[in-house]
Amino acid sequence: MIPSSAIDRRHVGARLSETAVFNGVVYLAGQIPENSPGADITTQTQEVLGHIDRLLAEVGSSKQSILQCQIYLSDVSEIGAMNTVWDAWVVPGHTPPRATVQALLANPAYRIEVVVVAAVEQ
Repeated sequence: MIPSSAIDRRHVGARLSETAVFNGVVYLAGQIPENSPGADITTQTQEVLGHIDRLLAEVGSSKQSILQCQIYLSDVSEIGAMNTVWDAWVVPGHTPPRATVQALLANPAYRIEVVVVAAVEQ
């Protein structure tokens, strides 16, 4: 059994933690557009990527160290607009392995949810 002190959980709630760090790897919960539900895919994607930047920075990581990314879109026809925001956000030469799928999201006002696993840089 892994000692609970070996896992650094942050923003712990009753249902989930926003991040968990173990053995130099940070796992993020699915990031959603909490402040812009109902907005267009561009606005929601910008917000979600901002959440990812903030959470990774809190644990000494960044988008350059993303090991894997899973993107869930409520409507895959919006992938072009989402990719425009994504392409402006990722660091050239550090684009992570990524999967993008259409999915029924927990709130119908959400157009995107993103799950990230990244290496801690410190």
